[in-house]
Amino acid sequence: MARTKFTHLDSLSLQEMEEDAELIPLMTTEDEEEIDRENLPNALPILPLRNTVLFPGVVIPITAGRDSSIRLINDANNDSKVIGVVAQKDEKVENPARKDIHEVGVVARILRVLKMPDGNTTVIIQGKKRFQLDEVVQEEPYLRATIKEVPEGRPARENPEFLAIIESIKDLALEIIRSSPNIPSEASFAIENIESPSFLINFVSSNMNLRVEEKQKLLETGDLKKRALTTLKYLNVEFQKLELKNDIQSKVQSDMNQQQREYFLHQQMKTIQEELGGVSHEDEIQELREKAAKKKWNKDIKEHFEKELGKLQRMNPQVAEYSIQRNYLDLYVDLPWNQFSKDKFDLKRAQRILDRDHYGLEDVKKRIIEYLAVLKLRNDMKSPILCLFGPPGVGKTSLGKSVAEALGREYVRISLGGLRDEAEIRGHRKTYIGAMPGRIIQSLKKAGTSNPVFVLDEIDKLSMGNSGDPSSALLEVLDPEQNSEFHDNFLEMGFDLSKVMFIATANNLAPIQPALRDRMEVINVSGYTIEEKVEIARQHLLPKQLKEHGLTKDDLKVGKRQLEKIVEGYTRESGVRGLEKQIAKVVRYAAKNIAMEEEYNKKLTNQDIVKILGSPKLERDKYEDNEVAGVVTGLAWTQVGGDILYIESILSKGKGNLNITGNLGKVMKESATIALEYIKGNAEQLGVNPDVFQNYNVHIHVPEGATPKDGPSAGITMLTSLVSLFTQRKVKKNIAMTGEITLRGKVLPVGGIKEKILAAKRAHIKEIILCEDNRTDVEEIKEEYLKGLEFHYVKEMSEVIEVAVLKQKVKNPKKL
Repeated sequence: MARTKFTHLDSLSLQEMEEDAELIPLMTTEDEEEIDRENLPNALPILPLRNTVLFPGVVIPITAGRDSSIRLINDANNDSKVIGVVAQKDEKVENPARKDIHEVGVVARILRVLKMPDGNTTVIIQGKKRFQLDEVVQEEPYLRATIKEVPEGRPARENPEFLAIIESIKDLALEIIRSSPNIPSEASFAIENIESPSFLINFVSSNMNLRVEEKQKLLETGDLKKRALTTLKYLNVEFQKLELKNDIQSKVQSDMNQQQREYFLHQQMKTIQEELGGVSHEDEIQELREKAAKKKWNKDIKEHFEKELGKLQRMNPQVAEYSIQRNYLDLYVDLPWNQFSKDKFDLKRAQRILDRDHYGLEDVKKRIIEYLAVLKLRNDMKSPILCLFGPPGVGKTSLGKSVAEALGREYVRISLGGLRDEAEIRGHRKTYIGAMPGRIIQSLKKAGTSNPVFVLDEIDKLSMGNSGDPSSALLEVLDPEQNSEFHDNFLEMGFDLSKVMFIATANNLAPIQPALRDRMEVINVSGYTIEEKVEIARQHLLPKQLKEHGLTKDDLKVGKRQLEKIVEGYTRESGVRGLEKQIAKVVRYAAKNIAMEEEYNKKLTNQDIVKILGSPKLERDKYEDNEVAGVVTGLAWTQVGGDILYIESILSKGKGNLNITGNLGKVMKESATIALEYIKGNAEQLGVNPDVFQNYNVHIHVPEGATPKDGPSAGITMLTSLVSLFTQRKVKKNIAMTGEITLRGKVLPVGGIKEKILAAKRAHIKEIILCEDNRTDVEEIKEEYLKGLEFHYVKEMSEVIEVAVLKQKVKNPKKL
């Protein structure tokens, strides 16, 4: 229903009228009957209305702007105050004639005329009766015409159908007033107080949002019941429109309220951040743009950044994805895209740095110098991917720092031990909450350059879990043909790793999958000799521990012999980690005495070493004598380096059974069986009585039963032990051996030769028996490691017996 109509109606107040003014805002049944009894005049001045229709009984204000209309109103107001009001067919016609107005209009009475400040005249009129134009009798200065009354067909007063229609109109009109925010609530008071059915119909029709043509048709409808039904139909349409409009407005209002609330909160947060010295959302965007402007990006990287920055600008800072996107862009601008440190090509300086920090490790140093030399000649060379393989404590990890210093590059290291999630290498997809880049990308961000020395520590200790296989993810990282476009799931862009120098470390190559091992250049970093350990302790470990404990070199002096005693008596390893702990214990002894102001010997003796560290605990590496038949020294490889082990055998009365003890593996037990069967098959050549095999049981034991042992390298040692046992002849003094045997009597090569040779030197062995095929392994070892050792290279088991077993009988030999 039209707001303007109710507003004008509401604006009519008794205070604004003169005391003698007549105001009929609502019509009663009595008023209606009185109007019906009035006679229409024969002729009336006709006032054309542009955009509205007047209904009987309804009071409306009309603004007159045309000169003819103003004159008509003034003349009528001064005379009978009665005029005829008719709607124009076309509101654009400025001076309407008979053909431009409708035939049916309403007789109206002027209630009040108001002069407006803008020169227009507003007149308040009330409709009386309908009429039909008959004949125009005057056209100037305004229309005047004769009229005829239009009869109205009314149903019986108690007609139930008509009464139901009237009640429906009233209820629906009241519902529209309540639902519409634009209609004042006073309108419902007017509707409720209308008693006359015809006036209710006219009042509602006048105030509905209908076109002039539709209202004119209602006015021209002669049957009141039919007019009521048409009015009800229009009301229903208007009510449905209003409901739909309210639903839409409710949804829009809800969205607007939420947006307004968020905007208000954002403005508050921005103000609070600025007060606290924080950075606003716009400042963060600007900061990212400034960082990006300083980067050396190619076209693809730059376009991707702009695209992702656009996403950030469109995001609400309060949603969870905003922080992920912000972290992503922070990483993007912090990564060293195409930023390289300048390599230092002074090869002699690099050699000095490597020699200063690490004693020995010649193969590794040689490879680094070779790489520097080639890089000096060709700047765009891809970096090598090295794998330092050897026992713990030999300096594999710390070597990376020295390499970085020698090359003039940044140094980064990640420990791969126990890693079981592929995402640790490749990163998480940034769609996940808490997503992060992989450790490769994180470390490069930390390094600040794209060509650091990158140490992948403990690569052999990678494990496989439910979240994928990280060793497979490393295949791309360590492949020079692929890592120029390394794909991190979080970064979503290829990053060039081809200039990174990867150095992997491992204690054991067996757990590393073949494809990964194939991508690396494996360099064996073997254990140290006693002499090397003494030099490492003197040059590196002792000064380091003195500095860490706040002492100077004058507070404690440890000679070479004392260091050698510590190495031999208190450590049993290929590296120097345990040695450093023992030296730290010695240094703490001096620190305690200085702090307590007690006297102590600044230049330590062997007795001081025993006093500080206790009695030597690891003398079992020493060689044992050869006075007992069946005891032979073998050489073994362990994860901590080489070691010596003893093979013991004994005969006891029985039926020729073979017993093997010492926590041995299947392969080692098979070696014992092969050795025994070989002796049985060649008893006469070896000088063994064949009856021994039927009358005596053989028991072979390898001491240190708590330690698992396996492998074929003890084959010739077991053979020598059994021959010595069966013949009761002595084994050559200070000799050790290692090699695999076959039933045909052949000796096969074994691995770990350098570690085994170092173990032999620690045990003061003088002679070593090896397979002829192991000669090349020995020739690759530095001469100083071989000093004082004599090597016997054999092909047949008979040669082993000839070298190792003497003709001389043992002390108190058994009679077999």
